Amino acid sequence: MGWKKMKLGEVLKNREGRYRPNNPSIAGLKRIDKINFSGQIFLSDKDSNTDMIIVKKGDLIISGINVEKGALAIYDGEDDILATIHYSSYIFDPEKIDIDFLKVFLRSPDFIQLLKEQVPGGIKTEIKPKHILPLFVYFPETIQEQKLVARNFFEKVKKLKILDGYVNSQLSLLESLNQAILQEAVQGKLVPQNPNDEPASELLKRIKAEKTKLAKKEKPLPPIRPEEIPFVIPGNWVWCRLGELTDYGSSPKAEPSDLSNNTWVLDLEDIEKTTSNVISKLRFDERNSLSTKSVFKKGDVLYSKLRPYLDKVIVADEDGVCTTEILPLKCYAYLNPYYLRYALKRADFLKYVNSKTRGMKMPRLGTKEGQLALIPIPPLSEQKLIVSEIERQYAKTKEIKGYILRSQQATEQLLKALLHQAFEVDNKAF
Repeated sequence: MGWKKMKLGEVLKNREGRYRPNNPSIAGLKRIDKINFSGQIFLSDKDSNTDMIIVKKGDLIISGINVEKGALAIYDGEDDILATIHYSSYIFDPEKIDIDFLKVFLRSPDFIQLLKEQVPGGIKTEIKPKHILPLFVYFPETIQEQKLVARNFFEKVKKLKILDGYVNSQLSLLESLNQAILQEAVQGKLVPQNPNDEPASELLKRIKAEKTKLAKKEKPLPPIRPEEIPFVIPGNWVWCRLGELTDYGSSPKAEPSDLSNNTWVLDLEDIEKTTSNVISKLRFDERNSLSTKSVFKKGDVLYSKLRPYLDKVIVADEDGVCTTEILPLKCYAYLNPYYLRYALKRADFLKYVNSKTRGMKMPRLGTKEGQLALIPIPPLSEQKLIVSEIERQYAKTKEIKGYILRSQQATEQLLKALLHQAFEVDNKAF
């Protein structure tokens, strides 16, 4: 196979022209909303305040930001469309360049290395025609040879995709296993039952007495109907409503006395990002408004009522304040906060949440709905055993996940190697 050195500008020509958004000559034209990493173009009718370029049928469209990830495509529509100046549009001669070959090249480590060497700022620079067109590259001399390189590459990628699908399937199965562990835990099937344990009904009585003693004025919640109960629990367990266990929806508001230079503030973004049981800590900022903050104490369960489908529930490892999208749930009478955390992450609870927030633009579990949610409570001594067993089994699944993720990373590295191999020329580096 013969290879020759050329400038990309020999096979690509930038489509000139830049238009202000209000230019009447482009009125009514759809514009590119995005190009995904599979090369699919999505169009939009929405206006933009950014200057535009014209895209015509057969043009190669390249995203200036994500070209190396595959955000490029051939436009095959009949009508002209627009793209913001964060894209560039190129006319190419199919007699000189095979477009599939070019797509492979623009995703290759060799192209990225060229950009690093010849473009100030490298791949982090927004790639423009002035960056791409002057680049010297080695390409097969004939279209037939270019097609052969592209075809061989895509055949190998097809096999890699099968492997990647297997890896993703394993990750999905692992997540199902974690949920099965939780489900067994809240059904009393994860650890042996001890008939000598004090019944959970006694714990519930102490919780209610402690809340009453602390002058918690609450409206009585309706009794649990048999048809509400999602599954059977052991005889010394008890079903109760979340509002009976905690102060759901009535968290104390933060006062100036609750804050100091050492106070940590938790917001919704932190609780969504964390993968542990503890809070992600942020130093208090005087610009934050106290009117939108609640106090939490060490050991409180912090539950996100906004976007609850994200399944983010953590246990505070110290005192602090949080935004009102997060509910601090106090655990009375030594109720194990880690057990409550896991009970709030179980599948049927998430199903209940989804049924109450379905159709909302910004899903938010209401106070009433949260108070009425059902929680299965085991005897106090069993709660600790359940938490310990969940964490022991989770440690195993976490280890397995690590193996799977390493396989996924190996697949990604193999893809990069194939991309590099496709453009090796007599062991020369670009």
